[in-house]
Amino acid sequence: MNGVHDMGGMHGFGPVREELNEPVFHDKWEGRVYAMSRVTGLAGLWNIDMMRASQEMLPPQVYLASSYYERWERGLEQLLLKHGLVTAEEIAAGHARAPAKPVNSSIPPSQANKLFTRPSYARPATAPARFKPGDRVRARNINPPTHTRLPRYVRGHVGTVEAVRGCHVFPDAVVAGQGEDPHWLYTVVFDGRDLWGPEGDPTSKISVEAWEPYLEPA
Repeated sequence: MNGVHDMGGMHGFGPVREELNEPVFHDKWEGRVYAMSRVTGLAGLWNIDMMRASQEMLPPQVYLASSYYERWERGLEQLLLKHGLVTAEEIAAGHARAPAKPVNSSIPPSQANKLFTRPSYARPATAPARFKPGDRVRARNINPPTHTRLPRYVRGHVGTVEAVRGCHVFPDAVVAGQGEDPHWLYTVVFDGRDLWGPEGDPTSKISVEAWEPYLEPA
């Protein structure tokens, strides 16, 4: 992601404070949003990458002022509107104004438990992996206009391949309407001081799951 939505490593937002004994949901409406997101996903019209991208399309001032599940709800609204499952008038009214658009569920009601199981995004490899454990690689300094899983704070920095995770669906391609376009996925470890400066903790290491198109030989 780009812009304010890529908050990792950004200054000015204060420390991340752990909430002791944090509940799963802070209010009942958050649980309903979670349930709606799961159920509407049965239509098979979008996947997790598209859901993330819908949140990243929110205006910066809206995104920053929204809580975690508010972002889920606002992103879901955009997906429902995009695919014609609701209208803006129905969202404003809080109820349907016309018969629902028929959709075909990819999971029968008898297998509803699959709603809570994330499917595998592993795919057969179409070419050998370019890198191997121990290789030094540089994260490309890319700035795509749509969704990406390469954090901004590692772009341009050099790390070491720790593991090869197999070939997986490429989120950037899915969101851009280019199909699954599977690529090799790697765990790349970066030195904290290289990312945060010489005053950083000398023992800190940051691991990033990076697809092959994100990387180049160092």
